[in-house]
Amino acid sequence: MEIILLQDVENLGKRGEVANVSAGYGRNFLFPRKLAEIATPGKIAAVQKIVEEKAAQERRIAEQAEETRELLSKTVITIAAPVGAGDRLFGSVTSQDIATAIYTARKIRVDKRGVDLGEAIKTVGTYMIKVEVHPSVEPADVKVMVVPEDSKA
Repeated sequence: MEIILLQDVENLGKRGEVANVSAGYGRNFLFPRKLAEIATPGKIAAVQKIVEEKAAQERRIAEQAEETRELLSKTVITIAAPVGAGDRLFGSVTSQDIATAIYTARKIRVDKRGVDLGEAIKTVGTYMIKVEVHPSVEPADVKVMVVPEDSKA
């Protein structure tokens, strides 16, 4: 008996897939729990159309993420921070500060968890920071310049 899975079923398949199961397994386990429905030619065509649309949308999102990665790779972010003796910062520059600076400069929202600092920046200087844009695209290298804050402002 051919069925269409309505939810992921362990050892059988993922949601939207067509599977072949015994009549008893479908009737006694899958159908009562609303895990599957009987596969008809119309339903199979509808599921395939939905899967194709989802794949096309994923491709579009990945292409946009690639464009965003290229834009971020060309970006130089300057962050002004209060400085003490020996070019050490009062406090530090965190991944949240970098994510906010990227949004201010390029209007691109970046999750602070996608900014790979290792540890917080505590001195003035230039740093290359990896920023994850999308899981399917490799991270962008963003140049971050930490400069002393102008105390006369």
